[in-house]
Amino acid sequence: MAVRVETVMFAPETEQYAGKGQQAVDIAAIAAAGRRAEELGFDGVTTPEAGHDPFLPLTLAAEHTERIALGTNVAIAFPRSPMITAQLAWDLQHLSGGRFNLGLGTQVRAHVDRRYGSPSAWQGPPGPQLRDYVSCVKAMFDTFQSGTKPGYEGDFYRFTLMNPFFNPDPSSTPTCRSTSPR
Repeated sequence: MAVRVETVMFAPETEQYAGKGQQAVDIAAIAAAGRRAEELGFDGVTTPEAGHDPFLPLTLAAEHTERIALGTNVAIAFPRSPMITAQLAWDLQHLSGGRFNLGLGTQVRAHVDRRYGSPSAWQGPPGPQLRDYVSCVKAMFDTFQSGTKPGYEGDFYRFTLMNPFFNPDPSSTPTCRSTSPR
């Protein structure tokens, strides 16, 4: 069994938990954090959705690193449409040369409703809804890669339209890593 060691970039600090907000980051700090993690020998870095968007820093880390895996830890699924998530993941997978791992979570309903301002996003029990969300994202990846007409209809999400104008080019990098929902 291989053991991988990853670290988190821009995780919540003590001050953030004390109600003082999260420290501001800049482009140079993001690039430096990615390079430093790689120089220290970490296998990967992850970014949380805690004060900042989890995807944007990974774009910069991808540009300034060569081998480490890059992932969200975690991105909150329900306030984002599956298409937004699929496009972000597809682009990060391409830009990183196949090093991106998509980590999704549900958060709790009160946060989705009131912090994200998305009361209609929470549609049912979180487990089945997240399973359907992941299946829909995977169907989008399949359409992105093959260019075939979509036909995904789940209990919570539907993906039945994709014009060539909106479909990204097929990827020459491995598709986003994921585990089939159970």
